[in-house]
Amino acid sequence: MPAQTISYAIGDRLYLNITDRCTLQCAFCPKHNGSHRVHDYDLTLDHRPDVAEIIAALGDPTAYREVVFCGFGEPTLRLNVLLETAGHIRQAGGRVRINTDGLANLVHRRNVLPELATCVDALSVSMNAQDEQVYAQHCLPALPGSFEAMLDFLTLAPRYIADVSATAIAGLEGVDIAACEAIATRLGVKFRRRELDVVG
Repeated sequence: MPAQTISYAIGDRLYLNITDRCTLQCAFCPKHNGSHRVHDYDLTLDHRPDVAEIIAALGDPTAYREVVFCGFGEPTLRLNVLLETAGHIRQAGGRVRINTDGLANLVHRRNVLPELATCVDALSVSMNAQDEQVYAQHCLPALPGSFEAMLDFLTLAPRYIADVSATAIAGLEGVDIAACEAIATRLGVKFRRRELDVVG
């Protein structure tokens, strides 16, 4: 059996695949549509890698524009592993970004942003929709109050981390990209329009 893919490069960025668990079950996610592949990489995990495995897999973080915690799971669900690994990357001179659903504070029942601020340079938060109804339609959250919790996280995040973006995917039924961008602007964060089925 081939070794599982813990790190994978797309362009000048290195992505880290540290968990297969998620707080959402997004209808547009490839893993819920029969595929665990991103570009040429199979992101199936036979176990969740520990810090030593992740560090071994990433090599020299300065060889990349940034190292992104992403994969097919929500990286903040493994908060301690994320923090320790991100701390290593920063100490080695690398730049760290987290792609997140913005539900870490809801899951962990506390504000984790001060901890993330010690080792994270940028956050990309999947807003995905302009209101709770459309969010629920596409993201199928496991936890009640997820949409408001994500917005609360986006509101707090710039107080701790300078580079914060919200994203939404064009081409999904009912998603109003302009309305999503307006919310991001109101919250004082950047906005990035993503295209359906385009990764990286």
